[in-house]
Amino acid sequence: MCAIVGIYGNENAARLASLALFSMQHRGQEATGISSSCEGKIYTKKDRGLVSEVFNNKALEYLKGDMAIGHNRYSTAGSDSILDAQPVFAKYKLGEISIVHNGNLINKEEVRKELIDNGAIFQTGMDTENLIHLIAKNSKDRLRDRIVEALQKTIGAYCFIIQSRNKQFVIRDRYGIRPLSLGRLKSGGYIVSSETCAFELVDAEFIRDIRPGEMLIFSKKSDEPESIQLFEPEFRPCAFEYVYFARPDSVIDGKNVYMTRENMGKTLARNDKNSHIKADMVIPVPDSGVPAALGYSQESGVPFKYGIIRNHYVGRTFIEPTQEMRNMKVKMKLSPMRSLIEGKSLLVIDDSVVRGTTSKRIVRMLKEAGAKEVHFRVASPEIKFPNFYGIDTPNQDELISHRMTKDEICEYIEADSLEYLSIQDLVDSIGNDRHYALESFDGDYFVTK
Repeated sequence: MCAIVGIYGNENAARLASLALFSMQHRGQEATGISSSCEGKIYTKKDRGLVSEVFNNKALEYLKGDMAIGHNRYSTAGSDSILDAQPVFAKYKLGEISIVHNGNLINKEEVRKELIDNGAIFQTGMDTENLIHLIAKNSKDRLRDRIVEALQKTIGAYCFIIQSRNKQFVIRDRYGIRPLSLGRLKSGGYIVSSETCAFELVDAEFIRDIRPGEMLIFSKKSDEPESIQLFEPEFRPCAFEYVYFARPDSVIDGKNVYMTRENMGKTLARNDKNSHIKADMVIPVPDSGVPAALGYSQESGVPFKYGIIRNHYVGRTFIEPTQEMRNMKVKMKLSPMRSLIEGKSLLVIDDSVVRGTTSKRIVRMLKEAGAKEVHFRVASPEIKFPNFYGIDTPNQDELISHRMTKDEICEYIEADSLEYLSIQDLVDSIGNDRHYALESFDGDYFVTK
């Protein structure tokens, strides 16, 4: 789920990278980092915490140069050590190199074992470091050739930005599972970022999405990036980007996230048309449930109300590392509007249910505030399978829909009724013109080569 950004050909590269990371803070809150290049040397600053905490003026002044790469960390591999923050920097035969990565490499353990058997010494627990070693151990004279050969041994979901002392290499895996977009900065140069919401803040114009299996090379030799198609594309963008991950004002692979979420809510409402529920209002679980709730309200005619108020100074609960921390964050983050909901029948719209504990707390909180009924609607299908392509659900037993039926979940979360979208509903809501990565819902682990 991490955020990555690359800035090339702009004298304020590190500052622009920090702004882009700030706009994508929702993709990771554990740590952040930036590497810049200036006169043949790479400068790196990374630390635990939020972008605004790590990158003050002193840090940005240190990060000199007209090119920079950056990363917001959300851990799916490795530990919470500062060593596992990115960018990952190393010195090797051809000079200095720094890498940022969004995704998850499914063959990381096999590759790491082989590298260690051949003498490699690892400094982190991250799969990203595999690529550093594969590049460093290669004997090719050009970095681009080393990268291409390293990627032949790299299987999984990935977007990489690799920075040398004077070039940037941008790579998206053949399936295009994780998003990556290219823009032109109005102040000069280029930006590559996980989401297009970053473009607005840095005043950049969207050019296009990086193609699945493509490598872009930015260098002083050309005003335009060089494009190389490394792999035959088999496009399978992640449906969860539209459900939860991405900011609603982003456009992911040509689809406006806000509109897809609104469509999900409209579909939920159409599915409820023959139900006998007489709700007084539609209430979103803020903030990610808002577009779907608005769509439900528009389609059903049931009034939309902000019955739950969110404290925006508290981060996202799903990406907290422990259940105890998630529970505390829910209480700190959400407050019911008692005067609005007391004695009322509520239709509560959330984007997804992963572990079920947050949903249970929300339903209980609303009933304790006087709600007569709480009908829970989920703008995605049941999550029954762990995801190994960059989402932190490694243990299937953590997924409530794996352990319980829908009726059992309804009873567990103490709702009066519970409904999800079907997988086909979700695909139709996003747009059925392409084949999506739906492994969390259908268990299709298609990345095998």
